[in-house]
Amino acid sequence: MAKNLQDYTTLHNGVKMPWFGLGVYKVEEGPKVVDSVKAAIRNGYRSIDTAAFYENEEGVGQAIKESDVPREELFITTKVWNTDQGYESTLTAFETSMQKLGLDYLDLYLIHWPVKGKYKETWKALEKLYKDGRVRAIGVSNFQIHHLEDVLADAEIKPMVNQVEYHPRLTQTELHEYCKKNHIQLEAWSPLMRGQLLDNPTLKAIGDKYNKTTTQVILRWDLQNEVVTIPKSTKEHRIIENANIFDFELTQDEMDNIHALNENHRIGADPDNFDF
Repeated sequence: MAKNLQDYTTLHNGVKMPWFGLGVYKVEEGPKVVDSVKAAIRNGYRSIDTAAFYENEEGVGQAIKESDVPREELFITTKVWNTDQGYESTLTAFETSMQKLGLDYLDLYLIHWPVKGKYKETWKALEKLYKDGRVRAIGVSNFQIHHLEDVLADAEIKPMVNQVEYHPRLTQTELHEYCKKNHIQLEAWSPLMRGQLLDNPTLKAIGDKYNKTTTQVILRWDLQNEVVTIPKSTKEHRIIENANIFDFELTQDEMDNIHALNENHRIGADPDNFDF
């Protein structure tokens, strides 16, 4: 169980990935993203998750450059966008991302969405980048079990991570079990359901008991479920608060009560039915 902010899970290829990180979805390029990434790193975060689609890789790169933490202590993730999928175009997109980030290697590269008819070619490109030593780990995002099975049927290298929408209203139990069985680390995007759970009475009651916010309760629940989590915030006090979850532990009953909030309710697109 994660003991502090630098604690990590070990991916199936031996690479260490922090359990907790900062997501920068919809954080505006420029000073805003630079400041939030620097604030996170300054306060002990070591994992930063961006994507080509977020259009803020340059700011993330600048923040990395300006922070005084050695590059090898950081874990940087980016993703290939849907319009760039396919073998050659993914390799090109990767170079563009690396140029923007100003990095010479990446820690984790993900396929952002399972684009029909393309994601297997995209995966071959990720395998090449991995074999060439450009990326320390490769994975997918928003993949359902059948997408994973499809990739695994021909893959030389098994995905190390699957980043999906995951929160108390969408617990994805079957997918989580499948990933565990196949040594694929599950990672949560939108762990806080974009703020829609802040007033939930179950979560509030648990939070009151430990003198924690509902946000902290949810993020603690992620970690105790062995799910990597990357809450987004641009405010330094919130970045610090989100990570202040290593000094309490939820009981099995509390874990179950949170799990029982599941309604299979998505706030993002359905991976089986998206058109972007």
